[in-house]
Amino acid sequence: MSVAPLPSFDQRKRRLSGVVAIPVTPFDVHGAVEPEAYAKLVDRLITGGVDVVTPNGNTGEFYALDEAEARHCLELTVRAAAGRATVVAGVGHDVSTAIRAARHARETGADLLMIHQPVHPYVSADGWVEYHRAIAAAVPELGVVLYVRDARITGEQLARLGDAAPNVIGVKYAVADPVRFASVARDAGIERFVWIAGLAELSAPGYFAVGATGFTSGLVNVAPELSLEMFRTLRDGDFGAAMAVWERIRPFEELRAADGNANNVSVVKEALAQLGSCRPDVRPPSRALTTGEREKIAGLLRNWGLV
Repeated sequence: MSVAPLPSFDQRKRRLSGVVAIPVTPFDVHGAVEPEAYAKLVDRLITGGVDVVTPNGNTGEFYALDEAEARHCLELTVRAAAGRATVVAGVGHDVSTAIRAARHARETGADLLMIHQPVHPYVSADGWVEYHRAIAAAVPELGVVLYVRDARITGEQLARLGDAAPNVIGVKYAVADPVRFASVARDAGIERFVWIAGLAELSAPGYFAVGATGFTSGLVNVAPELSLEMFRTLRDGDFGAAMAVWERIRPFEELRAADGNANNVSVVKEALAQLGSCRPDVRPPSRALTTGEREKIAGLLRNWGLV
Protein backbone atom coordinates (compact mmCIF):
# COMPACT_ATOMS: atom_id res chain seq x y z
CA MET A 1 0.00 0.00 0.00
CA SER A 2 1.23 3.55 -0.64
CA VAL A 3 1.76 5.77 2.38
CA ALA A 4 2.23 9.49 2.81
CA PRO A 5 5.74 10.89 3.43
CA LEU A 6 6.70 10.70 7.08
CA PRO A 7 7.15 13.87 9.15
CA SER A 8 10.61 14.79 10.40
CA PHE A 9 12.00 13.25 13.57
CA ASP A 10 11.68 16.64 15.31
CA GLN A 11 7.99 16.77 14.41
CA ARG A 12 7.47 13.25 15.69
CA LYS A 13 9.24 14.09 18.96
CA ARG A 14 6.90 17.03 19.50
CA ARG A 15 3.88 14.80 18.93
CA LEU A 16 5.01 12.44 21.68
CA SER A 17 4.80 15.25 24.23
CA GLY A 18 1.25 14.52 25.31
CA VAL A 19 -1.02 11.64 26.23
CA VAL A 20 0.18 8.45 24.54
CA ALA A 21 -2.87 6.18 24.46
CA ILE A 22 -2.48 2.40 24.70
CA PRO A 23 -5.73 0.94 23.32
CA VAL A 24 -7.06 -2.37 24.58
CA THR A 25 -7.58 -5.23 22.13
CA PRO A 26 -11.28 -6.20 22.11
CA PHE A 27 -12.12 -9.88 21.62
CA ASP A 28 -15.33 -11.37 20.28
CA VAL A 29 -17.40 -14.16 21.82
CA HIS A 30 -15.06 -16.73 20.25
CA GLY A 31 -11.93 -15.06 21.63
CA ALA A 32 -10.72 -13.55 18.34
CA VAL A 33 -9.80 -9.90 17.78
CA GLU A 34 -13.03 -7.97 17.15
CA PRO A 35 -12.29 -5.50 14.30
CA GLU A 36 -15.37 -3.31 14.53
CA ALA A 37 -15.06 -2.75 18.28
CA TYR A 38 -11.32 -2.10 17.88
CA ALA A 39 -11.87 0.54 15.19
CA LYS A 40 -14.56 2.24 17.25
CA LEU A 41 -12.29 2.39 20.31
CA VAL A 42 -9.48 3.99 18.30
CA ASP A 43 -11.90 6.48 16.75
CA ARG A 44 -13.28 7.32 20.21
CA LEU A 45 -9.76 8.08 21.45
CA ILE A 46 -8.98 10.37 18.53
CA THR A 47 -12.31 12.19 18.49
CA GLY A 48 -11.85 12.62 22.24
CA GLY A 49 -8.67 14.62 21.59
CA VAL A 50 -5.87 12.03 21.72
CA ASP A 51 -3.02 12.65 19.26
CA VAL A 52 -0.89 9.51 19.76
CA VAL A 53 -2.09 5.89 19.73
CA THR A 54 0.07 2.81 20.42
CA PRO A 55 -1.45 -0.47 19.22
CA ASN A 56 0.18 -3.61 20.60
CA GLY A 57 1.19 -2.11 23.92
CA ASN A 58 0.96 -3.99 27.20
CA THR A 59 -2.59 -2.73 27.84
CA GLY A 60 -3.34 -4.14 24.38
CA GLU A 61 -2.23 -7.59 25.64
CA PHE A 62 0.76 -7.63 23.28
CA TYR A 63 2.25 -10.79 24.76
CA ALA A 64 -1.09 -12.64 24.45
CA LEU A 65 -1.39 -11.89 20.71
CA ASP A 66 0.19 -13.97 17.99
CA GLU A 67 2.14 -12.35 15.17
CA ALA A 68 -0.80 -12.25 12.74
CA GLU A 69 -3.10 -10.74 15.37
CA ALA A 70 -0.59 -8.02 16.22
CA ARG A 71 -0.32 -7.13 12.53
CA HIS A 72 -4.10 -7.03 12.29
CA CYS A 73 -4.35 -4.67 15.28
CA LEU A 74 -1.84 -2.29 13.75
CA GLU A 75 -3.64 -2.32 10.41
CA LEU A 76 -6.96 -1.62 12.13
CA THR A 77 -5.40 1.27 14.02
CA VAL A 78 -3.85 2.91 10.95
CA ARG A 79 -7.15 2.66 9.06
CA ALA A 80 -9.19 3.99 11.97
CA ALA A 81 -6.73 6.84 12.63
CA ALA A 82 -6.81 7.84 8.95
CA GLY A 83 -4.02 10.36 9.43
CA ARG A 84 -5.73 12.10 12.35
CA ALA A 85 -3.25 10.85 14.97
CA THR A 86 0.30 9.56 15.23
CA VAL A 87 0.43 5.74 15.29
CA VAL A 88 3.23 4.13 17.31
CA ALA A 89 3.46 0.39 16.58
CA GLY A 90 4.47 -1.86 19.47
CA VAL A 91 7.03 -4.51 18.45
CA GLY A 92 9.12 -6.99 20.37
CA HIS A 93 10.00 -10.65 21.07
CA ASP A 94 13.15 -11.98 19.37
CA VAL A 95 15.08 -9.72 17.01
CA SER A 96 13.86 -11.39 13.80
CA THR A 97 10.21 -11.22 14.87
CA ALA A 98 10.60 -7.59 15.93
CA ILE A 99 12.24 -6.66 12.62
CA ARG A 100 9.44 -8.32 10.66
CA ALA A 101 6.91 -6.38 12.72
CA ALA A 102 8.88 -3.15 12.27
CA ARG A 103 8.96 -3.54 8.49
CA HIS A 104 5.27 -4.36 8.45
CA ALA A 105 4.66 -1.20 10.49
CA ARG A 106 6.56 0.85 7.92
CA GLU A 107 4.60 -0.70 5.05
CA THR A 108 1.28 -0.24 6.87
CA GLY A 109 1.85 3.46 7.51
CA ALA A 110 2.82 3.70 11.18
CA ASP A 111 4.76 6.82 12.19
CA LEU A 112 6.94 5.31 14.91
CA LEU A 113 7.85 2.09 16.68
CA MET A 114 7.81 1.33 20.37
CA ILE A 115 10.23 -1.51 21.12
CA HIS A 116 9.10 -3.52 24.14
CA GLN A 117 11.60 -4.29 26.89
CA PRO A 118 13.47 -7.48 25.87
CA VAL A 119 11.93 -10.52 27.59
CA HIS A 120 15.00 -12.63 28.32
CA PRO A 121 16.45 -13.97 31.57
CA TYR A 122 19.99 -12.82 30.72
CA VAL A 123 20.29 -9.20 29.55
CA SER A 124 23.76 -7.65 29.24
CA ALA A 125 24.39 -3.94 28.77
CA ASP A 126 26.01 -4.46 25.37
CA GLY A 127 23.32 -6.95 24.34
CA TRP A 128 20.56 -4.52 25.30
CA VAL A 129 22.09 -1.84 23.08
CA GLU A 130 22.57 -4.26 20.18
CA TYR A 131 19.01 -5.62 20.43
CA HIS A 132 17.51 -2.16 19.96
CA ARG A 133 20.12 -1.03 17.42
CA ALA A 134 19.37 -3.98 15.15
CA ILE A 135 15.63 -3.33 15.18
CA ALA A 136 16.00 0.42 14.69
CA ALA A 137 18.48 -0.09 11.83
CA ALA A 138 15.96 -2.20 9.92
CA VAL A 139 13.59 0.78 9.58
CA PRO A 140 15.73 3.95 9.57
CA GLU A 141 12.77 5.97 8.23
CA LEU A 142 10.72 5.36 11.38
CA GLY A 143 11.22 7.08 14.69
CA VAL A 144 11.81 4.65 17.56
CA VAL A 145 10.65 4.85 21.18
CA LEU A 146 12.35 2.61 23.74
CA TYR A 147 10.30 0.99 26.49
CA VAL A 148 12.55 0.91 29.56
CA ARG A 149 11.29 -1.13 32.51
CA ASP A 150 14.68 -2.20 33.91
CA ALA A 151 16.35 0.04 36.51
CA ARG A 152 19.74 -1.34 35.44
CA ILE A 153 19.52 0.50 32.10
CA THR A 154 21.77 3.55 32.37
CA GLY A 155 21.96 6.90 30.66
CA GLU A 156 25.29 5.85 29.18
CA GLN A 157 23.62 2.89 27.43
CA LEU A 158 20.88 5.13 26.08
CA ALA A 159 23.42 7.64 24.80
CA ARG A 160 25.40 4.87 23.09
CA LEU A 161 22.26 3.58 21.45
CA GLY A 162 21.36 7.09 20.30
CA ASP A 163 24.78 7.39 18.67
CA ALA A 164 24.37 4.03 16.92
CA ALA A 165 20.72 4.56 15.89
CA PRO A 166 19.83 8.20 15.14
CA ASN A 167 16.15 7.31 14.64
CA VAL A 168 15.82 6.49 18.36
CA ILE A 169 14.03 9.64 19.46
CA GLY A 170 12.05 8.78 22.59
CA VAL A 171 12.14 6.85 25.84
CA LYS A 172 9.08 5.50 27.60
CA TYR A 173 10.49 5.21 31.11
CA ALA A 174 8.59 2.76 33.30
CA VAL A 175 10.78 2.32 36.37
CA ALA A 176 8.93 3.37 39.52
CA ASP A 177 11.63 5.76 40.72
CA PRO A 178 11.50 9.42 39.64
CA VAL A 179 14.96 10.06 41.10
CA ARG A 180 16.41 7.28 38.97
CA PHE A 181 14.51 8.65 35.96
CA ALA A 182 15.89 12.16 36.51
CA SER A 183 19.45 10.82 36.67
CA VAL A 184 19.15 8.52 33.66
CA ALA A 185 17.51 11.22 31.53
CA ARG A 186 20.25 13.71 32.28
CA ASP A 187 23.03 11.20 31.78
CA ALA A 188 21.54 10.25 28.40
CA GLY A 189 20.71 13.84 27.41
CA ILE A 190 17.51 15.45 28.60
CA GLU A 191 17.11 17.29 25.28
CA ARG A 192 18.34 14.42 23.15
CA PHE A 193 15.21 12.28 23.53
CA VAL A 194 11.57 12.96 24.30
CA TRP A 195 10.90 11.48 27.75
CA ILE A 196 7.55 9.77 28.37
CA ALA A 197 6.38 8.76 31.85
CA GLY A 198 5.60 5.10 31.20
CA LEU A 199 3.66 4.29 34.37
CA ALA A 200 0.52 6.26 33.47
CA GLU A 201 -1.29 9.04 35.31
CA LEU A 202 -0.35 8.29 38.92
CA SER A 203 3.36 8.63 38.20
CA ALA A 204 3.04 11.51 35.75
CA PRO A 205 3.30 14.49 38.18
CA GLY A 206 6.55 13.25 39.69
CA TYR A 207 8.08 12.48 36.31
CA PHE A 208 6.96 15.78 34.74
CA ALA A 209 8.58 17.61 37.66
CA VAL A 210 11.98 16.24 36.59
CA GLY A 211 11.77 16.27 32.80
CA ALA A 212 9.02 14.13 31.24
CA THR A 213 6.84 15.85 28.65
CA GLY A 214 4.32 13.07 27.99
CA PHE A 215 2.77 10.04 29.66
CA THR A 216 1.22 6.77 28.58
CA SER A 217 -2.34 5.90 29.51
CA GLY A 218 -4.74 2.99 29.58
CA LEU A 219 -7.35 4.99 31.49
CA VAL A 220 -7.69 7.22 28.42
CA ASN A 221 -9.63 4.38 26.74
CA VAL A 222 -12.35 4.96 29.33
CA ALA A 223 -12.21 8.67 30.19
CA PRO A 224 -10.12 10.62 27.67
CA GLU A 225 -11.18 13.95 29.16
CA LEU A 226 -9.57 13.07 32.52
CA SER A 227 -6.25 12.03 30.98
CA LEU A 228 -6.16 15.08 28.73
CA GLU A 229 -7.01 17.39 31.63
CA MET A 230 -4.12 15.95 33.62
CA PHE A 231 -1.77 16.50 30.69
CA ARG A 232 -2.84 20.11 30.22
CA THR A 233 -2.29 20.93 33.89
CA LEU A 234 1.14 19.28 33.89
CA ARG A 235 2.15 20.96 30.65
CA ASP A 236 1.19 24.32 32.19
CA GLY A 237 3.07 23.58 35.41
CA ASP A 238 -0.09 23.69 37.54
CA PHE A 239 0.71 20.81 39.84
CA GLY A 240 -2.08 21.68 42.26
CA ALA A 241 -4.68 21.24 39.53
CA ALA A 242 -2.90 18.10 38.30
CA MET A 243 -3.13 16.55 41.75
CA ALA A 244 -6.86 17.31 41.90
CA VAL A 245 -7.25 15.20 38.74
CA TRP A 246 -4.85 12.65 40.24
CA GLU A 247 -7.18 12.17 43.22
CA ARG A 248 -10.13 11.44 40.91
CA ILE A 249 -8.09 8.93 38.92
CA ARG A 250 -6.35 7.27 41.85
CA PRO A 251 -8.98 4.62 42.79
CA PHE A 252 -9.20 3.37 39.21
CA GLU A 253 -5.44 3.16 38.79
CA GLU A 254 -5.02 1.45 42.16
CA LEU A 255 -7.50 -1.21 41.05
CA ARG A 256 -5.37 -1.75 37.94
CA ALA A 257 -2.19 -1.98 40.02
CA ALA A 258 -3.60 -4.53 42.47
CA ASP A 259 -1.84 -7.88 42.79
CA GLY A 260 1.32 -6.71 41.06
CA ASN A 261 -0.55 -5.11 38.15
CA ALA A 262 -2.42 -8.36 37.45
CA ASN A 263 -5.60 -6.34 36.84
CA ASN A 264 -4.04 -3.76 34.51
CA VAL A 265 -6.02 -4.77 31.43
CA SER A 266 -9.01 -6.37 33.15
CA VAL A 267 -10.05 -3.14 34.87
CA VAL A 268 -9.93 -1.09 31.65
CA LYS A 269 -11.86 -3.70 29.68
CA GLU A 270 -14.48 -4.08 32.40
CA ALA A 271 -15.02 -0.31 32.44
CA LEU A 272 -15.38 -0.29 28.66
CA ALA A 273 -17.78 -3.22 28.86
CA GLN A 274 -19.95 -1.28 31.31
CA LEU A 275 -19.91 1.61 28.82
CA GLY A 276 -20.98 -0.75 26.03
CA SER A 277 -17.75 -0.40 24.06
CA CYS A 278 -16.35 -3.95 24.11
CA ARG A 279 -16.53 -7.26 25.91
CA PRO A 280 -14.62 -7.56 29.21
CA ASP A 281 -12.77 -10.71 28.09
CA VAL A 282 -9.01 -10.93 28.63
CA ARG A 283 -6.58 -13.71 27.78
CA PRO A 284 -4.48 -15.65 30.29
CA PRO A 285 -2.35 -14.84 32.19
CA SER A 286 -4.75 -11.93 32.88
CA ARG A 287 -8.05 -12.80 34.57
CA ALA A 288 -11.65 -11.68 34.76
CA LEU A 289 -12.63 -9.46 37.70
CA THR A 290 -14.66 -10.44 40.73
CA THR A 291 -18.16 -9.14 41.37
CA GLY A 292 -16.81 -6.76 44.01
CA GLU A 293 -14.21 -5.35 41.64
CA ARG A 294 -16.83 -4.83 38.94
CA GLU A 295 -19.05 -2.98 41.41
CA LYS A 296 -16.18 -0.64 42.34
CA ILE A 297 -15.69 0.20 38.67
CA ALA A 298 -19.40 0.90 38.27
CA GLY A 299 -19.20 3.35 41.17
CA LEU A 300 -16.23 5.16 39.62
CA LEU A 301 -17.98 5.48 36.26
CA ARG A 302 -20.96 7.03 38.04
CA ASN A 303 -18.70 9.44 39.92
CA TRP A 304 -17.09 10.50 36.66
CA GLY A 305 -20.48 11.10 35.08
CA LEU A 306 -19.96 8.49 32.38
CA VAL A 307 -23.06 6.43 33.21
